[in-house]
Amino acid sequence: MDYQAKKISPLQHLVILAVALGGIWIAVKDFSLTREANANSTQADQIVISQPYEPITPIPLNLDLDPLKVELGEKLYQDPRLSHDNSISCASCHDLNKGGTDQVKYSTGINDALGGINSPTTYNSGFNFVQFWDGRAETLEAQAHGPVHNPVEMGSHWSEVIPKLKQVPYYRDSFVKLYPDGLTGDTIVDAIAVYERSLYTPNARFDQFLRGDRSALTKEEQEGYRLFKEYGCIGCHQGINIGGNMYQTLGVMDDYFVHRDVVEADLGRYNVTKRDWNLYQFKVPTLRNIALTFPYLHDGSAETLEDVLKVMWNSQLGRELREEEARLIVTFLKTLTGEYRGMKL
Repeated sequence: MDYQAKKISPLQHLVILAVALGGIWIAVKDFSLTREANANSTQADQIVISQPYEPITPIPLNLDLDPLKVELGEKLYQDPRLSHDNSISCASCHDLNKGGTDQVKYSTGINDALGGINSPTTYNSGFNFVQFWDGRAETLEAQAHGPVHNPVEMGSHWSEVIPKLKQVPYYRDSFVKLYPDGLTGDTIVDAIAVYERSLYTPNARFDQFLRGDRSALTKEEQEGYRLFKEYGCIGCHQGINIGGNMYQTLGVMDDYFVHRDVVEADLGRYNVTKRDWNLYQFKVPTLRNIALTFPYLHDGSAETLEDVLKVMWNSQLGRELREEEARLIVTFLKTLTGEYRGMKL
Protein backbone atom coordinates (compact mmCIF):
# COMPACT_ATOMS: atom_id res chain seq x y z
CA MET A 1 0.00 0.00 0.00
CA ASP A 2 1.21 3.52 -0.75
CA TYR A 3 -0.39 5.14 2.26
CA GLN A 4 0.32 4.99 5.96
CA ALA A 5 -2.61 3.30 7.69
CA LYS A 6 -3.48 3.46 11.35
CA LYS A 7 -4.07 0.28 13.33
CA ILE A 8 -7.71 -0.67 12.99
CA SER A 9 -9.63 -2.82 15.44
CA PRO A 10 -11.89 -5.68 14.28
CA LEU A 11 -14.91 -3.58 15.28
CA GLN A 12 -13.71 -0.69 13.13
CA HIS A 13 -13.22 -3.11 10.21
CA LEU A 14 -16.87 -4.10 10.61
CA VAL A 15 -17.90 -0.43 10.68
CA ILE A 16 -16.01 0.26 7.45
CA LEU A 17 -17.57 -2.78 5.79
CA ALA A 18 -21.04 -1.75 6.95
CA VAL A 19 -20.54 1.78 5.60
CA ALA A 20 -19.34 0.45 2.25
CA LEU A 21 -22.23 -1.99 1.93
CA GLY A 22 -24.67 0.68 3.01
CA GLY A 23 -23.25 3.03 0.40
CA ILE A 24 -23.68 0.42 -2.32
CA TRP A 25 -27.28 -0.25 -1.25
CA ILE A 26 -28.10 3.46 -1.21
CA ALA A 27 -26.44 3.96 -4.60
CA VAL A 28 -28.69 1.25 -6.03
CA LYS A 29 -31.71 2.73 -4.27
CA ASP A 30 -30.79 6.14 -5.63
CA PHE A 31 -31.26 4.89 -9.18
CA SER A 32 -35.00 4.79 -8.37
CA LEU A 33 -34.83 8.42 -7.21
CA THR A 34 -33.04 9.29 -10.43
CA ARG A 35 -35.73 7.57 -12.47
CA GLU A 36 -38.34 9.55 -10.53
CA ALA A 37 -36.50 12.77 -11.33
CA ASN A 38 -36.26 11.72 -14.95
CA ALA A 39 -40.00 11.13 -15.04
CA ASN A 40 -40.25 14.90 -14.63
CA SER A 41 -37.71 15.60 -17.37
CA THR A 42 -38.25 15.73 -21.09
CA GLN A 43 -37.62 12.61 -23.16
CA ALA A 44 -34.67 14.23 -24.89
CA ASP A 45 -32.97 14.74 -21.54
CA GLN A 46 -33.03 11.11 -20.37
CA ILE A 47 -29.80 10.10 -18.70
CA VAL A 48 -27.28 8.12 -20.70
CA ILE A 49 -24.42 6.69 -18.65
CA SER A 50 -21.57 5.13 -20.58
CA GLN A 51 -20.59 2.93 -17.62
CA PRO A 52 -23.76 1.32 -16.19
CA TYR A 53 -22.44 0.71 -12.68
CA GLU A 54 -21.18 4.16 -11.77
CA PRO A 55 -22.23 4.93 -8.17
CA ILE A 56 -22.99 8.56 -9.11
CA THR A 57 -25.71 9.58 -11.55
CA PRO A 58 -26.00 12.92 -13.37
CA ILE A 59 -28.72 15.45 -12.64
CA PRO A 60 -31.48 15.63 -15.29
CA LEU A 61 -31.14 18.61 -17.60
CA ASN A 62 -34.78 19.62 -17.05
CA LEU A 63 -37.46 19.08 -14.40
CA ASP A 64 -41.17 19.64 -14.94
CA LEU A 65 -42.25 22.15 -12.29
CA ASP A 66 -45.15 24.60 -12.24
CA PRO A 67 -43.54 27.85 -13.51
CA LEU A 68 -46.06 30.06 -11.70
CA LYS A 69 -45.35 28.38 -8.37
CA VAL A 70 -41.62 28.62 -9.07
CA GLU A 71 -42.00 32.36 -9.71
CA LEU A 72 -44.08 32.83 -6.56
CA GLY A 73 -41.66 30.80 -4.48
CA GLU A 74 -38.73 32.80 -5.78
CA LYS A 75 -40.38 36.05 -4.67
CA LEU A 76 -40.99 34.60 -1.21
CA TYR A 77 -37.45 33.21 -0.99
CA GLN A 78 -36.10 36.73 -1.51
CA ASP A 79 -38.66 38.48 0.71
CA PRO A 80 -37.49 39.72 4.16
CA ARG A 81 -41.13 40.18 5.21
CA LEU A 82 -41.01 36.56 6.30
CA SER A 83 -38.94 37.73 9.27
CA HIS A 84 -40.17 39.59 12.35
CA ASP A 85 -38.27 42.81 11.66
CA ASN A 86 -38.30 42.58 7.84
CA SER A 87 -34.53 42.15 7.75
CA ILE A 88 -33.91 38.48 6.93
CA SER A 89 -34.99 36.44 3.91
CA CYS A 90 -34.23 32.85 2.92
CA ALA A 91 -31.62 34.28 0.56
CA SER A 92 -29.82 35.97 3.46
CA CYS A 93 -28.41 32.61 4.56
CA HIS A 94 -28.83 30.78 1.24
CA ASP A 95 -27.45 33.19 -1.34
CA LEU A 96 -27.61 31.76 -4.86
CA ASN A 97 -24.57 33.85 -5.78
CA LYS A 98 -22.61 32.04 -3.04
CA GLY A 99 -23.38 28.46 -3.88
CA GLY A 100 -26.72 28.53 -2.06
CA THR A 101 -24.99 29.34 1.26
CA ASP A 102 -23.64 32.49 2.89
CA GLN A 103 -20.01 31.27 2.94
CA VAL A 104 -19.56 32.02 6.62
CA LYS A 105 -19.18 29.71 9.62
CA TYR A 106 -22.53 30.58 11.20
CA SER A 107 -25.38 32.63 9.76
CA THR A 108 -26.76 35.81 11.32
CA GLY A 109 -30.47 36.15 11.99
CA ILE A 110 -32.68 38.92 13.33
CA ASN A 111 -31.21 41.25 15.94
CA ASP A 112 -27.74 40.04 14.87
CA ALA A 113 -28.39 36.68 16.52
CA LEU A 114 -25.74 34.13 15.55
CA GLY A 115 -26.79 30.63 14.57
CA GLY A 116 -25.07 27.53 15.90
CA ILE A 117 -24.58 25.39 12.80
CA ASN A 118 -23.24 25.92 9.29
CA SER A 119 -25.86 26.82 6.70
CA PRO A 120 -26.26 24.05 4.09
CA THR A 121 -26.78 24.83 0.43
CA THR A 122 -30.27 25.06 -1.04
CA TYR A 123 -29.00 24.07 -4.50
CA ASN A 124 -30.13 20.51 -5.27
CA SER A 125 -31.84 20.28 -1.87
CA GLY A 126 -34.81 18.68 -3.62
CA PHE A 127 -32.67 15.56 -4.09
CA ASN A 128 -31.88 15.18 -0.36
CA PHE A 129 -33.68 12.41 1.49
CA VAL A 130 -34.22 14.69 4.50
CA GLN A 131 -33.48 18.33 5.31
CA PHE A 132 -31.26 19.99 7.96
CA TRP A 133 -28.03 18.44 9.23
CA ASP A 134 -29.94 16.39 11.82
CA GLY A 135 -32.72 15.36 9.44
CA ARG A 136 -35.51 16.81 11.54
CA ALA A 137 -37.48 17.82 8.44
CA GLU A 138 -38.50 15.05 6.06
CA THR A 139 -39.55 17.40 3.26
CA LEU A 140 -38.67 20.80 1.84
CA GLU A 141 -42.09 22.01 2.96
CA ALA A 142 -41.36 21.02 6.55
CA GLN A 143 -37.93 22.64 6.31
CA ALA A 144 -39.39 25.94 5.10
CA HIS A 145 -41.57 26.17 8.21
CA GLY A 146 -38.54 26.05 10.49
CA PRO A 147 -36.58 29.29 9.91
CA VAL A 148 -39.69 31.48 10.01
CA HIS A 149 -40.41 30.35 13.56
CA ASN A 150 -36.83 30.03 14.80
CA PRO A 151 -36.09 32.89 17.25
CA VAL A 152 -32.47 33.22 16.11
CA GLU A 153 -33.31 33.12 12.40
CA MET A 154 -36.47 34.94 11.28
CA GLY A 155 -38.17 35.04 14.68
CA SER A 156 -41.69 35.33 13.32
CA HIS A 157 -44.91 33.30 12.93
CA TRP A 158 -47.58 32.92 10.27
CA SER A 159 -50.09 35.14 12.04
CA GLU A 160 -47.55 37.97 11.68
CA VAL A 161 -46.24 37.10 8.20
CA ILE A 162 -49.54 36.53 6.38
CA PRO A 163 -51.04 40.01 7.00
CA LYS A 164 -47.82 41.58 5.70
CA LEU A 165 -47.90 39.49 2.53
CA LYS A 166 -51.58 40.22 1.96
CA GLN A 167 -50.70 43.89 1.59
CA VAL A 168 -48.85 43.00 -1.62
CA PRO A 169 -51.22 42.71 -4.64
CA TYR A 170 -48.97 40.21 -6.41
CA TYR A 171 -49.12 37.82 -3.46
CA ARG A 172 -52.88 38.23 -3.00
CA ASP A 173 -53.58 37.52 -6.66
CA SER A 174 -51.05 34.71 -7.06
CA PHE A 175 -52.14 32.71 -4.04
CA VAL A 176 -55.82 32.97 -4.98
CA LYS A 177 -54.97 31.84 -8.52
CA LEU A 178 -52.70 28.95 -7.55
CA TYR A 179 -54.19 27.61 -4.31
CA PRO A 180 -57.82 26.91 -3.37
CA ASP A 181 -57.00 27.86 0.24
CA GLY A 182 -55.36 31.12 -0.77
CA LEU A 183 -52.55 32.58 1.29
CA THR A 184 -51.79 30.38 4.32
CA GLY A 185 -48.72 29.11 6.08
CA ASP A 186 -48.99 25.82 4.23
CA THR A 187 -49.32 27.43 0.82
CA ILE A 188 -46.40 29.76 1.53
CA VAL A 189 -44.08 26.84 2.27
CA ASP A 190 -45.45 24.88 -0.68
CA ALA A 191 -44.49 27.67 -3.07
CA ILE A 192 -41.05 28.03 -1.48
CA ALA A 193 -40.51 24.26 -1.71
CA VAL A 194 -41.46 24.19 -5.41
CA TYR A 195 -38.98 26.99 -6.03
CA GLU A 196 -36.26 25.21 -4.08
CA ARG A 197 -36.83 22.09 -6.19
CA SER A 198 -36.08 24.29 -9.19
CA LEU A 199 -32.64 25.04 -7.75
CA TYR A 200 -31.07 22.04 -9.43
CA THR A 201 -27.69 22.45 -11.09
CA PRO A 202 -27.19 20.04 -14.00
CA ASN A 203 -24.45 19.77 -16.60
CA ALA A 204 -21.40 19.87 -14.35
CA ARG A 205 -18.35 18.70 -16.26
CA PHE A 206 -18.47 15.51 -14.22
CA ASP A 207 -22.08 14.97 -15.31
CA GLN A 208 -20.98 15.40 -18.91
CA PHE A 209 -18.34 12.76 -18.25
CA LEU A 210 -20.97 10.39 -16.83
CA ARG A 211 -23.17 10.97 -19.87
CA GLY A 212 -20.41 9.64 -22.07
CA ASP A 213 -18.11 12.59 -22.87
CA ARG A 214 -14.74 11.16 -21.83
CA SER A 215 -13.04 14.43 -22.79
CA ALA A 216 -15.04 16.41 -20.21
CA LEU A 217 -12.47 15.56 -17.51
CA THR A 218 -8.71 15.78 -17.71
CA LYS A 219 -6.56 12.76 -16.84
CA GLU A 220 -5.79 14.32 -13.45
CA GLU A 221 -9.49 14.88 -12.72
CA GLN A 222 -10.27 11.29 -13.69
CA GLU A 223 -7.46 10.09 -11.42
CA GLY A 224 -8.93 12.18 -8.61
CA TYR A 225 -12.26 10.45 -9.13
CA ARG A 226 -10.53 7.05 -9.10
CA LEU A 227 -8.90 7.88 -5.76
CA PHE A 228 -12.23 9.21 -4.45
CA LYS A 229 -13.73 5.78 -5.10
CA GLU A 230 -10.70 3.71 -4.13
CA TYR A 231 -10.28 5.29 -0.70
CA GLY A 232 -13.94 4.90 0.23
CA CYS A 233 -15.37 8.43 -0.10
CA ILE A 234 -17.95 6.90 -2.41
CA GLY A 235 -19.34 4.85 0.51
CA CYS A 236 -21.13 7.97 1.76
CA HIS A 237 -21.01 10.32 -1.22
CA GLN A 238 -22.84 8.70 -4.15
CA GLY A 239 -26.16 8.87 -5.97
CA ILE A 240 -27.61 11.82 -7.83
CA ASN A 241 -26.60 14.33 -5.14
CA ILE A 242 -23.22 12.78 -4.34
CA GLY A 243 -24.45 12.66 -0.76
CA GLY A 244 -27.65 13.78 0.91
CA ASN A 245 -29.13 10.27 1.03
CA MET A 246 -27.91 8.77 4.32
CA TYR A 247 -26.75 9.58 7.85
CA GLN A 248 -23.20 9.02 9.03
CA THR A 249 -21.43 9.37 12.35
CA LEU A 250 -18.70 11.99 12.41
CA GLY A 251 -15.70 10.27 13.94
CA VAL A 252 -16.09 6.64 12.83
CA MET A 253 -12.35 5.95 13.04
CA ASP A 254 -11.12 8.73 15.30
CA ASP A 255 -12.95 10.92 17.84
CA TYR A 256 -13.57 14.21 16.03
CA PHE A 257 -14.74 15.94 19.21
CA VAL A 258 -12.00 14.86 21.61
CA HIS A 259 -10.09 18.16 21.45
CA ARG A 260 -13.04 20.52 21.83
CA ASP A 261 -16.05 21.30 23.98
CA VAL A 262 -19.14 19.59 22.59
CA VAL A 263 -22.15 21.87 22.02
CA GLU A 264 -25.76 20.97 21.29
CA ALA A 265 -25.37 21.22 17.52
CA ASP A 266 -22.58 18.63 17.66
CA LEU A 267 -25.00 15.97 18.91
CA GLY A 268 -26.56 15.80 15.44
CA ARG A 269 -29.33 13.29 14.90
CA TYR A 270 -29.41 12.54 18.64
CA ASN A 271 -31.13 15.89 19.18
CA VAL A 272 -34.09 14.53 17.20
CA THR A 273 -34.29 10.89 18.31
CA LYS A 274 -32.61 10.91 21.78
CA ARG A 275 -31.18 7.51 20.85
CA ASP A 276 -27.58 6.94 21.89
CA TRP A 277 -26.61 5.35 18.58
CA ASN A 278 -27.58 8.57 16.79
CA LEU A 279 -25.02 10.60 18.74
CA TYR A 280 -22.80 12.68 16.42
CA GLN A 281 -24.72 11.49 13.35
CA PHE A 282 -25.42 13.95 10.54
CA LYS A 283 -26.97 13.86 7.12
CA VAL A 284 -24.11 13.34 4.68
CA PRO A 285 -23.87 16.64 2.78
CA THR A 286 -24.05 16.86 -0.98
CA LEU A 287 -20.78 17.44 -2.79
CA ARG A 288 -22.53 19.20 -5.68
CA ASN A 289 -20.95 22.65 -6.18
CA ILE A 290 -18.68 21.89 -3.21
CA ALA A 291 -16.02 24.37 -4.37
CA LEU A 292 -18.49 27.19 -3.66
CA THR A 293 -20.05 26.08 -0.37
CA PHE A 294 -17.19 26.75 2.05
CA PRO A 295 -16.60 26.63 4.97
CA TYR A 296 -17.27 22.93 5.47
CA LEU A 297 -18.69 20.48 8.02
CA HIS A 298 -21.64 21.14 10.32
CA ASP A 299 -19.50 23.43 12.47
CA GLY A 300 -17.90 25.34 9.60
CA SER A 301 -14.47 24.48 10.98
CA ALA A 302 -12.86 23.44 7.69
CA GLU A 303 -12.12 26.47 5.55
CA THR A 304 -10.81 24.74 2.44
CA LEU A 305 -11.37 21.50 0.54
CA GLU A 306 -7.90 20.40 1.61
CA ASP A 307 -8.87 21.00 5.25
CA VAL A 308 -12.03 18.93 5.02
CA LEU A 309 -10.20 16.09 3.26
CA LYS A 310 -7.76 15.87 6.17
CA VAL A 311 -10.66 15.59 8.59
CA MET A 312 -12.39 12.92 6.50
CA TRP A 313 -9.22 10.86 6.06
CA ASN A 314 -8.49 10.92 9.78
CA SER A 315 -11.97 10.78 11.35
CA GLN A 316 -13.84 8.70 8.78
CA LEU A 317 -11.24 6.58 6.96
CA GLY A 318 -8.48 6.13 9.53
CA ARG A 319 -5.80 7.03 7.03
CA GLU A 320 -3.14 9.65 6.55
CA LEU A 321 -3.79 11.83 3.52
CA ARG A 322 -0.89 12.37 1.15
CA GLU A 323 -0.44 15.79 -0.43
CA GLU A 324 -0.53 14.59 -4.05
CA GLU A 325 -3.64 12.49 -3.44
CA ALA A 326 -5.35 15.49 -1.86
CA ARG A 327 -4.47 17.66 -4.83
CA LEU A 328 -5.92 15.16 -7.29
CA ILE A 329 -9.14 14.63 -5.32
CA VAL A 330 -9.65 18.38 -4.96
CA THR A 331 -9.14 18.68 -8.71
CA PHE A 332 -11.95 16.17 -9.18
CA LEU A 333 -14.23 17.89 -6.66
CA LYS A 334 -13.99 21.13 -8.61
CA THR A 335 -15.60 19.40 -11.61
CA LEU A 336 -18.84 19.04 -9.61
CA THR A 337 -19.85 22.68 -10.13
CA GLY A 338 -23.00 22.73 -12.26
CA GLU A 339 -25.19 25.23 -14.05
CA TYR A 340 -28.26 27.12 -12.87
CA ARG A 341 -30.68 28.33 -15.53
CA GLY A 342 -28.08 27.63 -18.19
CA MET A 343 -25.26 29.58 -16.53
CA LYS A 344 -22.32 28.05 -14.71
CA LEU A 345 -22.30 28.85 -11.01
